[in-house]
Amino acid sequence: MSGGSLDGKTALVTGASRGIGAAIARRLAREGAAVALTYNSSAGHAEKVVEDIVSEGGRAVALKADAADAEAVRAAVTGTVEAFGGLDILVNNAGGGTMKPIGDLTLDDFDREVAVNIRAVWVATQEALRHMGDGGRIISIGSVFADRIPMANGTTYTLTKAAVAGFTRALARELGPRAITVNTVQPGPVATDANPADGEFAELMTRLTPVGRYAAPEELTGLIVYLAGPESAYVTGATLNIDGGYAV
Repeated sequence: MSGGSLDGKTALVTGASRGIGAAIARRLAREGAAVALTYNSSAGHAEKVVEDIVSEGGRAVALKADAADAEAVRAAVTGTVEAFGGLDILVNNAGGGTMKPIGDLTLDDFDREVAVNIRAVWVATQEALRHMGDGGRIISIGSVFADRIPMANGTTYTLTKAAVAGFTRALARELGPRAITVNTVQPGPVATDANPADGEFAELMTRLTPVGRYAAPEELTGLIVYLAGPESAYVTGATLNIDGGYAV
């Protein structure tokens, strides 16, 4: 693939074997970036994403990395650099949540959610910055639940996603002199395997979303490409909702 806004760039997208991450990986590749993507248990899905990218003339590699394992996250960053010779764009997409009353959550539940949704973002970012030159891009996928959550039992998930937005603002201050931009994208309801448009919360979320439907993962990718590309050089420290109006 060539002729896109990301020609010559290298990207790492964590948690990209399916859903939002897979859509982001495919779109970045169509814009010309060489893309590494991580997966935990879905090796077949990850390889399918790689095959799709390669079949269209792009470059891609899948790297196994449990986001809860800090050393595996670091290894994925260095594996990207070894595969493609550098790293220009980091998309912290891996995440997950447990919707339970706080009294039913165990400390292990809490620790894993924090490890996946916060620590992995911090670790991947720290390691990426060892390799990323001036003008790089760091994009983290948060959640509109950091701004507005309409149901009970999402305490830990909401806490972690609010933390990602705060981390973005602080890091943007630190990296501004290097022209590295740092932004958070907060999706609203998006139809994925983990959050289907006919799932447990679908009726409530659809009713609260002005456009009246879930998004397809591909509808998020235009914003990601913009933030990863040259036209967004003056956008940093931002938390950008792409939510069909859910948070208004």
